[in-house]
Amino acid sequence: MRAGKMAPAGGLARGPWVLLAVLALLARVALALTERYPALSLLQQERHRQRHGPAGEWAEQYSAECDSSFLHFHESDCDIGGSSSCESMLSLNTEKILSQAKLLAEQKRFPFATDNDNTNEELAIAYVLIGNGLYDEAIRHFSTMLQEEPELVSAIYGRGIAYGKKGLHDMKNAELALFELSRVISLEPDHPEVFEQRAEILSPLGRISEALSDLTKAIQLQPSARLYRHRGTLYFISEDYATAHEDFQHSLELNKNQPIAMLYKGLTFFHRGLLKEAIESFKEALKQKADFIDAYKSLGQAYRELGNFDAATESFQKALLLNQNHVQTLQLKGMMLYHHGSLDEALKNFKRCLQLEPYNEVCQYMKGLSHVAMGQFYEGIKAQTKVMLNDPLPGQKASPEYLKVKYLREYSRYLHAHLDTPLTEYNTDMDLPGNFKDHWAKNLPFLIENYEEQPGLQPHIKDVLFQNFESYKPDVQELICVADHLGSMMQYETPGFLPNKRIHRAMGLATLEVMQAVQRTWANSKVRMNGKTRLMQWRDMFDIAVKWRRIADPDQPVLWLDQMPARSLSRGFNNHINLIRGQVINMRYLEYFEKILHFIKDRILVYHGANNPKGLLEVREALEKVHKVEDLLPIMKFNSKTRDGFTVNTKVPSLKDQGKEYDGFTITITGDKVGNILFSVETQTTEERTQLYHAEIDALYKDLTAKGKILILSAELGEVDAVCNLILSLVYYFYNLMPLSRGSSVIAYSVIMGALMASGKEVSGKIPKGKLVDFEAMTAPGSEAFSKIARSWMNLKSISPSYKSLPSVTETFPTLRTMIEVLNTDSSHCLKKTIVVV
Repeated sequence: MRAGKMAPAGGLARGPWVLLAVLALLARVALALTERYPALSLLQQERHRQRHGPAGEWAEQYSAECDSSFLHFHESDCDIGGSSSCESMLSLNTEKILSQAKLLAEQKRFPFATDNDNTNEELAIAYVLIGNGLYDEAIRHFSTMLQEEPELVSAIYGRGIAYGKKGLHDMKNAELALFELSRVISLEPDHPEVFEQRAEILSPLGRISEALSDLTKAIQLQPSARLYRHRGTLYFISEDYATAHEDFQHSLELNKNQPIAMLYKGLTFFHRGLLKEAIESFKEALKQKADFIDAYKSLGQAYRELGNFDAATESFQKALLLNQNHVQTLQLKGMMLYHHGSLDEALKNFKRCLQLEPYNEVCQYMKGLSHVAMGQFYEGIKAQTKVMLNDPLPGQKASPEYLKVKYLREYSRYLHAHLDTPLTEYNTDMDLPGNFKDHWAKNLPFLIENYEEQPGLQPHIKDVLFQNFESYKPDVQELICVADHLGSMMQYETPGFLPNKRIHRAMGLATLEVMQAVQRTWANSKVRMNGKTRLMQWRDMFDIAVKWRRIADPDQPVLWLDQMPARSLSRGFNNHINLIRGQVINMRYLEYFEKILHFIKDRILVYHGANNPKGLLEVREALEKVHKVEDLLPIMKFNSKTRDGFTVNTKVPSLKDQGKEYDGFTITITGDKVGNILFSVETQTTEERTQLYHAEIDALYKDLTAKGKILILSAELGEVDAVCNLILSLVYYFYNLMPLSRGSSVIAYSVIMGALMASGKEVSGKIPKGKLVDFEAMTAPGSEAFSKIARSWMNLKSISPSYKSLPSVTETFPTLRTMIEVLNTDSSHCLKKTIVVV
């Protein structure tokens, strides 16, 4: 039956059964209709719940528009600002229900209206019931009509809508909704809205490919801005950002005034690492809708990823001016402030977030973390316990915060117990259980056999109190300000690295402590480490920086990998970095793509020269056309062994044993049938590999100590250069070994700066934009090349004599309590002081 075909002669008269049904509802209607049922589509509702994949807070449906694709009244009736035609049709008595139904019927503002006025009015009553959220009553109403006319398309369609509206958490509703909509398609195959509606039932069920197929069919029947936008949204949650971008672009070409489509276009850029393009799209969305909170929120997050703290703060603030209770903005702003080192300000945002949404796991976790980082252990562990109590439901995936929180609580207890113990008398890597460290570093669920919990908080150990900057002696104030300056010299000017003033101070103090410790060692003095007094070894030098990096952010497990359980080392502990995953580009490492690509091309030629000499010419010609990593996929097909992907290993030449090489990092490239690529690098820390690198570093450190002692006595230019090269060579092998679970880059650079200062040289140049010191070492052909590159930007100059007058870092901050106090103290005073060493 076609939609406009008349009902049987005389139609379905609105008989007593209709009035009785409506009257019977009155008691429930009076109660049920006191709530407002917004006419949102299932796609909007379910997308908000799913938070699919890595998209997280980004991937939810922005509901600034009021599309009601279930009821599909005229699309023009819904505008961006919201209109009365999008509102639920509230009614409190029979007369009003019938009045609204009559108006709806007269205007034929419901799907598949017939040519019979009585039939239309009866259909309209059921649609009014749907609009009021009375789905069971609507289903019964449609079912009664279908008993008399089994192929009344509007009733079949409406019943399908009502089943869908009841909730897809019940699979029976979903199956019935799909069954009814499929019946409509079989009867009326040329109506795009039915395909769209079925797609919106399929997508929350995870049947994305079927939903995409339905939306494609709808677009073929009648392209519209809305359909392209809906299909783009599905491609977006499927992480096919390039195709999603095309759909949002098509949608905008048909209707350019769509802030939501423009926002999503920006998000497709964001998730591919194209931050500047994303920012332009977010700004365009704001031109179309000046009060678009989600666009301001997204703009803030994009600026944060660029490392532009001020611009990000401004955007988040504008979102909160529009709605001071916008939970997601409070959450994102709080996290940015935490990672900027502004813990007090971050905590305010997390507390406000929890006032509005008490069960928000992210805000609860970050509140606990912020308290612990500032030494407020009682409040911190209280918040952590609340996250632990929020067990996931059966079949529900645990949140990242739930997975991490028990590790944080155990580590918090450990830190609290050691607040006042001299740092020289214990060793965190030795104290924490091996399996705990292994699971924590690998971010595994907390399932550790025979684990004995850390002791609870001891009442006699008080929380850390805030220390005013003015309460420190003038020489200690100077020490703090110098540390802030030195720490800022380690900042990467690369997307993805937000300046963190807390990390700056911590690593600046680490640099000064390394300088002082190395100077004492070269003067034949011993150091106190791990409860023993002895000559300093290279690991002790790095342990100084590890200590400061750990306490600056207790969320991250900064652990020595060779101190992990033997079983874990025998399997290999991987430091893994995705450079490209599907369509997602890791912008942090973009500067190194070309260098790695050239290396891969060289290795491919070597491989085919040895294994496929006849095809070498063809491979060489193909490689000449390779300009980006994705272009390598066709070349993989030249050999059956590389058809599904290949790995390439870098080599690190030995200084100790000329001609010998160690395994560097492994480059992996794989591709699928549709052209998605996985391009990654990883270092595998095994016991054998670690011993080889340790032997190399031991030899360099021995040589460095000997030359350092000579330098103390002579200070000749040649000796200074030799010492500088030894320091950089030692750290070159450290970077290629990657012996820590986290933080290797900044830890090693603080050791470089501190050791160079001990030799009389100060780093005065900043790390160039786009450069990452660890990747410079890992991609350099040898230690000499790395030394040359690093020295080109370091701009080494003679150290200022004023450094000698600075107090001892070890003696000034001998405990965790004193370390946390100095990291907490306000740094704004340093901006007013003149730092004598610069």
